Order: sequence, then structure tokens, then C-alpha cells
Amino acid sequence: MIFSGWESFLNIDNHQYVMERIINLLNAMNDPTRLKILEFLLNGEKCVCEIFPHVKRTQSTTSTQLAKLTKAGILKSRKDGKKVFYRIIDYRFCKVLQILSYAKNKVYSENCCKCQ
Repeated sequence: MIFSGWESFLNIDNHQYVMERIINLLNAMNDPTRLKILEFLLNGEKCVCEIFPHVKRTQSTTSTQLAKLTKAGILKSRKDGKKVFYRIIDYRFCKVLQILSYAKNKVYSENCCKCQ
């Protein structure tokens, strides 16, 4: 019984972590440009050169928003030469859009929302 108080401490710590992740997810969806980016990425990985024209923002604005989504743990990037590609890695985002019926008519690729 030496560790009898640790269980509740660990549960509180885990609960706090889960709440922070949920807040990050909701904050990411709280911006029209970020939401457009995420919606565009539902069909799979895209290059920045495809993303910024789609969201109708400058490349620097788009890159700033992509960095925020990456920092929030929703996107992951990879470089291929001079090109940078982004994909969704947090499956909860896709689930939220499905629940809200926002992405009702969207086609989900097998690469979307796979945690890798």
C-alpha cells in the first residue's frame, strides 16, 4: 500500500493529457483556413503547392496554418526533394467530421487518418 495515492494522481495526469489533446483538436478546427486544409486532406496526402491554391491563401499563410496543425499533432509532413507533403495522422479529426456530417459526401482514402 505504499503507492495507494499514485493511482489517482496518474489518472488525473492522464485525464489532463486527454483534455489537452481534445482542446488542441477543437482549436485546430476553430479557424476557417485550417478547416479547409483539413477537409482537403481527407482524400490523402497533398503537397503544399496543391494546398495553398485550394484554400485561396498565400503560401506563407498556408504554411503558418500547416505548422499549427502539425504542432497540434493532427498533421505530419514529409519532404520529397523541394516539395513538402502533408497528411492527417489524427484519426479523431475524421471521426469528428463524420459525426457532424460535415464530410458526408467526402471520399476517404485508405491513407487518410492512418496513424503511422
